[in-house]
Amino acid sequence: MAEWNPWHGCRKHSAGCAHCYVYRRDAKYELDASIVKKNAAFDLPVRKKRDGSYVLQGPGEVATCFTSDFFIDEADAWRPEAWAMMRQRSDLQFFFITKRIARFYEGLPADWGAGYDNVTVGVTCENQAMADERLPLFLAAPVRRKVIVCEPMLSAVNLRPYLGAGIAQVAAGGESGEEARLMRYDWALSLREQCEVAGVPFWFRQTGARFEKDGKVYRIRRRDQFPQARKSGLSWPAR
Repeated sequence: MAEWNPWHGCRKHSAGCAHCYVYRRDAKYELDASIVKKNAAFDLPVRKKRDGSYVLQGPGEVATCFTSDFFIDEADAWRPEAWAMMRQRSDLQFFFITKRIARFYEGLPADWGAGYDNVTVGVTCENQAMADERLPLFLAAPVRRKVIVCEPMLSAVNLRPYLGAGIAQVAAGGESGEEARLMRYDWALSLREQCEVAGVPFWFRQTGARFEKDGKVYRIRRRDQFPQARKSGLSWPAR
């Protein structure tokens, strides 16, 4: 999957942000990840080669704004142009995840309507409080393809009131890093069962660094967190 980060940096917003991987990575280079800056690659989707073809070839998926939050207020002035590039590149499928769905309507394009066909929006719900705060807003928002992301998953979450209503997928996973908080197998299993009943695909993405199953806590190396999640068989339908 291609990656496009039109801006970089973010302010921590809720419990899931405590051990943000962007902050960890920037700290290695003595950078302040709380400063939001427009990236040099801002116009990547519309950049062209000498032969006139796009640098980002379609069709394909583009992970968007993964080092910030698409709806952070510091980016309000840049967002309309970002939307315009997404509209122009209808051959690409853009996907971004936000904790700030309450700001969805800030700078929304006039032609958005029920949403662009090539934009998928994910909303993070790391615990029940954030699910109950964000998901009613998300369900009401005009987005053609909606994904719920419970990652890092910090507690059991009941998504039953929110499944259906155009939810295309639920994804879940644990937290990475030395300070990672615990992820429990039972939490992921419960989400899978909820999704199966509702007919919504469930993707168990990664175990995280600290994973509990049957009362035993496992410390899992970063390189093994995605493979171990696959081996768990928790994703539904099976991936």
